[in-house]
Amino acid sequence: MNTEKLKEILTQARQETAKVIIGQHDVIEKALIVIFTGNHALIEGVPGVAKTLLVRTLAQVLGCEFARIQFTPDLMPADITGTSIFNLQRNEFSVAKGPVFTSFLLADEINRAPAKTQSALLQAMQERIVTIDRESYALPADFTVFATQNPIEYEGTYPLPEAQKDRFMLKITMNAPERADELMLAQRTMTKDAPETLLAQGVVQPVMRREDLVELRGQIGAITLRDELLAYLVDLVRATRTHESILVGAGPRATQSLIMAARAYAAMSGRDFVTPDDIKAMAVPVLEHRLILRPEFEIEGLGIAEVIQQILQQIAVPR
Repeated sequence: MNTEKLKEILTQARQETAKVIIGQHDVIEKALIVIFTGNHALIEGVPGVAKTLLVRTLAQVLGCEFARIQFTPDLMPADITGTSIFNLQRNEFSVAKGPVFTSFLLADEINRAPAKTQSALLQAMQERIVTIDRESYALPADFTVFATQNPIEYEGTYPLPEAQKDRFMLKITMNAPERADELMLAQRTMTKDAPETLLAQGVVQPVMRREDLVELRGQIGAITLRDELLAYLVDLVRATRTHESILVGAGPRATQSLIMAARAYAAMSGRDFVTPDDIKAMAVPVLEHRLILRPEFEIEGLGIAEVIQQILQQIAVPR
């Protein structure tokens, strides 16, 4: 396996993205993990922390297409998938494909649309297929959904169903930038080095072709995960189903996501094998959005991330 090439491309992708996205190194890393494992991400953050800009920049860096859907209460499933339109000149129906037919899809404020519209993404996310008037159409192999939601504004929103949250590999939390990063952003504003200006001027260079993505995903799948570490990972996920403070634990899809995330994290570090620290590093982003706390523990102020840390301390790490 050509680990060096994989590491080089991941490093270049981080560097090019950082030209536009100031700070947020951990966020960039997690977004790349999602893309290079062929999964989807739920991005949570207050307005103005560059959620949309992040996905646009990644699309340009990786040579992929980008589309954005602003979710609203009146958005219909056909607005996402597309519909059949009757052509009077040809006297026949033709398919007008929706914005879902792209590489990187930004589903902005996904919790503002009702469940019926949210579910239009389910088949696309899981099977990479869209059905329009009983005809199925394949989506690109690099189809990736980045869904955003505001963590503090719940008025007029529709919480995501558990089945849909489970289809997101990671929950990526974007916080406000550090003081030094925000000062740099302030200095760049209204100059030729403003993030949006840099992206529009093509300063960000593609580090690969979109055709290379499938090959690189295969390389991540070949990274070694020892049997004893695999058993450790499975025990971590299973422990979420029996922990006293958790009402609903993580399912088998979480196990698969944690395996892929740990392998990708190892690749980001330039290794061709997974360590216990790789699994620990990805446990919170993979499991956090899948768990539901018991109300009595939630009232006491216990957080899901804290519970995951407790489980990590309880399960013995293999030597």
